[in-house]
Amino acid sequence: MSEITIMDKNNKAVKTIQVSDDILAVKAKDGVIHEAIRNYRANQRQGTHSTKTKGRVRGGGRKPWRQKHTGRSRAGSNRSPLWTGGGTVFGPQPRDYSYAIPKKARRHALRSVLSEKYAHGELIVIDSFQMEKPKTKDMITVLKNHDCEGKSTLIVLSEKDDNVILSSRNIPRVTIRRIADLNPYEAAVHSRLLMTADALNMIAGEGKK
Repeated sequence: MSEITIMDKNNKAVKTIQVSDDILAVKAKDGVIHEAIRNYRANQRQGTHSTKTKGRVRGGGRKPWRQKHTGRSRAGSNRSPLWTGGGTVFGPQPRDYSYAIPKKARRHALRSVLSEKYAHGELIVIDSFQMEKPKTKDMITVLKNHDCEGKSTLIVLSEKDDNVILSSRNIPRVTIRRIADLNPYEAAVHSRLLMTADALNMIAGEGKK
């Protein structure tokens, strides 16, 4: 079991809880993390890139010159890929880049990243972000208290909280995610993770399924 201290918004210890080693003491497998991050980035691609072949480029209906006796090479269309303004050979076409990886692999990758963050003191668990109304100044104060001001910070909530979202949206380098939407890529690229205790409990509960 790993022992983790729950902090409040003022960075004062509230209590200490025991968390399974399957959550915050996972031995990282670089290959699994790499594959999970690669999968996430591939699934984010829109795949809407498109090029035109010579059959789809506008113009080029008339043969530029007669076939023989001009001294020039043969040409059937001024929209040939050999010509300026011509079509593209084997260019990218719209496609779906998404693919799936096993749930266990994705779960292991996420817990490996969380374990690394925790080991380096970059994972902070707080009791609650409870706010009576949206106020950016209050959120900036919370970030300052936990040494997150000016650093790329990922705030992880157990469920959607409009007050927290509205208080954070104008702060540079701060991202909000529900625990259900948390992925290894975003957890890895942010230098700080601010997670609620409820969100951590949801991860622990997931491991018992």
